[in-house]
Amino acid sequence: MASSLTKDSARPGTPGSEKTFFGHPRGLATLFMTEMWERFSFYGMRALLVVYLLSGGPDAKKGSVGGGLGMDLATTTAIYSVYLSMVYLLAMPGGWLGDRVWGPRKTVTIAAVTIMSGHLVLALPGGQAPFFAGLALVALGSGLLKANISTMVGHLYDGPDDPRRDGGFTIFYMGINMGAFFAPLIIGTVGQQVSWHLGFGLAAVGMAIGLVAFLVGTRNLSPQSNLVPKPLAAEERASWLRKGLLWLAVAAVFYGVVGLTGHFTLNWAMIPLTVIGLIIPAGVLIRIKRDKELSAVEQSKMTGYIWFFVAAAVFWMIYDQGGSTVQAFGETKASGSLLGFDFPSSWYQSLNPVFIMALAPVFAWFWLWLNRKGKEPSTVAKFAAALFFVGVSFFFFLLPLGMAGGDTLVSPMWLVGIYLIQTVGELCLSPVGLSVTTKMAPAKYASQMMGVWFLAVTAGDSVTGLLSNPAVGGVDLSGTGAVAAQAVLAALAGVAVYMYRRQVKALMGDVH
Repeated sequence: MASSLTKDSARPGTPGSEKTFFGHPRGLATLFMTEMWERFSFYGMRALLVVYLLSGGPDAKKGSVGGGLGMDLATTTAIYSVYLSMVYLLAMPGGWLGDRVWGPRKTVTIAAVTIMSGHLVLALPGGQAPFFAGLALVALGSGLLKANISTMVGHLYDGPDDPRRDGGFTIFYMGINMGAFFAPLIIGTVGQQVSWHLGFGLAAVGMAIGLVAFLVGTRNLSPQSNLVPKPLAAEERASWLRKGLLWLAVAAVFYGVVGLTGHFTLNWAMIPLTVIGLIIPAGVLIRIKRDKELSAVEQSKMTGYIWFFVAAAVFWMIYDQGGSTVQAFGETKASGSLLGFDFPSSWYQSLNPVFIMALAPVFAWFWLWLNRKGKEPSTVAKFAAALFFVGVSFFFFLLPLGMAGGDTLVSPMWLVGIYLIQTVGELCLSPVGLSVTTKMAPAKYASQMMGVWFLAVTAGDSVTGLLSNPAVGGVDLSGTGAVAAQAVLAALAGVAVYMYRRQVKALMGDVH
């Protein structure tokens, strides 16, 4: 990458040349388009996921056309939670493959092909087998892509001090939310009103457009994105390959025996995955915390970071039910009409991205305004506020839950309120969490800590998966008692974080 991004010194055809994208390197347009279409495919499929699993089942909407997998709400919630937890869990090995094996650019290409293939398999009729195979491919591809494409955005700029860097990431994240906003409106409508499988097929088309945009625009990316930062030595590569093949063989033999003896059920896959989703985050944090090479200051910061990690896991456990428990309520208990206009329930998934796009600039301005007055809340206080808001969203959820009895359908505006409150909480936690992760990361683990942050989502969704799974927790997360308990949990967690804010601040050292 050219060391200067000015018109006079940059070479034509390289990042930072005369042609710019809103004043940023042209490569940002390539990554913007790739991420927008990838998110279009991901959120479009996600908007259909719960309603497709429920369709034709005991908890489906009365009078619905059917054609889905006909599962009950508890199993549906467990599947949805396991799927999301795996997407974020796989971001860590995805980043490792980009750093050690393929390089970010090649990893993103492989990821896009994998995601597109997953959506195509989902589009095949045939029941559960193609559905779960497609879902696994989408989760794998999303994990591969997540860390690497963000890394390539950073490569476009002249180091962390480039004044345009933050603005570039802001534009990039707008692409995420644009794709997420339009996907349920298009893919959701086609899937629910025309054909489930055509909807999943449209998600594949979206990813295909993103892949083409990426391949065509690679000439505008930094040459650094094509390099493997820390390539594996030959003996390391052989060792990893042997270990991988060994574990693959063990899994194949084990599940082959279970299947051939007629004992296999969905829980033989779901329960181990949810347990892994709890063990790995805990193991990673313990391994870093016990590393004797860390200085006393770094050890202190990691202790403080664990507070943020646990708070984030509680937050995501409740927040991500916006796509399962709350979405299912919108499908079965809320009116599909507003002001005389009928709409499919998948449209509810467009609310969060549109609220993000509307409120994120307001929050950014608000924090700066408070900062100038010397009154900006600390990171700890923002996390406490996030937990408070996500708890309030479920206290608010209790109202329509109590109103929707028998055949009574509630107004869709109740769900609009839930998603709005949750988005306010997200804006208090998500950007702040990304920032504090980079600031508190020990030098030895600087490149890995973003993957550690994603593991908070994995842990939160794994708890949801275990609680809702009929064979494990068997908790009806859509019941009044469970919703109230989660609301209280979030509120108490917020109070605890706030009460211990001084101790956590002390552990953070020079990070504010």
